[in-house]
Amino acid sequence: MRPVRSRHTIITAVFDGIYVALVTNLLLVLGCLPLVTLAFTTEAARSWPLYALTAPLCAPGLCAAFAVMSAYSAGDTGGVLRTYGRAWRATARPAMLWTAAAVTALVVLAVDARAAWGHRVGALALPVLATLIVLTVATALLGLVTVAERPGAPLREVARTCVYLAVRRWYLTAASLLVLALLAQILAARPAIALGLAAAPLLYVVWANSRFTLRAALDPPTAAPQRI
Repeated sequence: MRPVRSRHTIITAVFDGIYVALVTNLLLVLGCLPLVTLAFTTEAARSWPLYALTAPLCAPGLCAAFAVMSAYSAGDTGGVLRTYGRAWRATARPAMLWTAAAVTALVVLAVDARAAWGHRVGALALPVLATLIVLTVATALLGLVTVAERPGAPLREVARTCVYLAVRRWYLTAASLLVLALLAQILAARPAIALGLAAAPLLYVVWANSRFTLRAALDPPTAAPQRI
């Protein structure tokens, strides 16, 4: 009887994982509908101001998806819609504020990089600006994972902690950014596959990696310099 039970448990776990992934993909598309619409109707290189203005509106949807992944990791596979809706409402304001600040910083850095391109000062400025852009993206990602679990955390403390941990755990940061780059490539080449199948599994890898990076700050006992 034990092999039968074990096989049944494995099959149930597989179907639960598929269900959570598919529903999360659907909720991600709905939560990020403004960006999805822009991706299918505009050219990113020419319409980047619209992307910058729209990105904060999609942040609660991503935070809510991270909350679903956290619940799934804890063994809760039945209340995906309930978990998503509750997390969306709880994280809407801090997630949008956090993402708006990150997007503003990225726009300023990108404009500075564009201005320095082709000039003598660019040899010194561009590597610094590129490093700051990567650090801003990494910090923004860790911040969204933090907001998903601690919606009431002060954003200033979130920023300080995430910058510190993004640099300290640089290898984990690099892995998360590589997975995001892979998702972006799939989205550009095969949007239907990216949004219908690949988004949730790849974002789960990013979430798990980021959650591991943040464990010192999110899981008590915490060190004083890292507490959120």
